[in-house]
Amino acid sequence: MTNSGTVLVVCTGNVCRSPYLERRLRQELVGTGITVSGAGTRALTGRDMDPGTRERLLAAGADAEGFAARDLTVELLRGADLVITAAREHRAAATRLFPGALRRTVTLRDLADLLDGVAPADLLQPPPAEGTSWVRHVVDRALLRRGTVPARQDGVDVHDPIGEGPEGFALMARQVDDALGPVVAALRAGVAASRTL
Repeated sequence: MTNSGTVLVVCTGNVCRSPYLERRLRQELVGTGITVSGAGTRALTGRDMDPGTRERLLAAGADAEGFAARDLTVELLRGADLVITAAREHRAAATRLFPGALRRTVTLRDLADLLDGVAPADLLQPPPAEGTSWVRHVVDRALLRRGTVPARQDGVDVHDPIGEGPEGFALMARQVDDALGPVVAALRAGVAASRTL
């Protein structure tokens, strides 16, 4: 393995859900070498994150500075080892834009379900192929569990708090934070394991 990998986070305007997830992931993956960025399917290009998102990030102790919304592009999708979307509509939009990302694009809550209960040792059986990033290896291992892990019939999409008050942003943040556990654990375990190979 030559790199830790890249994660691209996607929502609609790239000012509420994806900035929160992007900055929380960066916070949780410090020291792993994993690069995390975000974009929107209908981004409010150049805009700062919503003040409600900023408030929730600061409450979590995460960095909320230096943000500007940007559009989702083929180049961003092509360069990502893993594309995490806030909702299934974003997954559909991303894979329409770049079908080559289909096998590495998944909603946050579906990814959390697929990785829940995966032991670090499971990520090494088999070990990653030569030249494969750990992020890509982890998503490949997660997607192999489709069909063995019951798919959510509802509750997949992270709540969109745009235009809402603090309660809406608190719900969004809670849903993201609840899903982060197994995702972060798998990504950190993969990187930690790579350092022992």
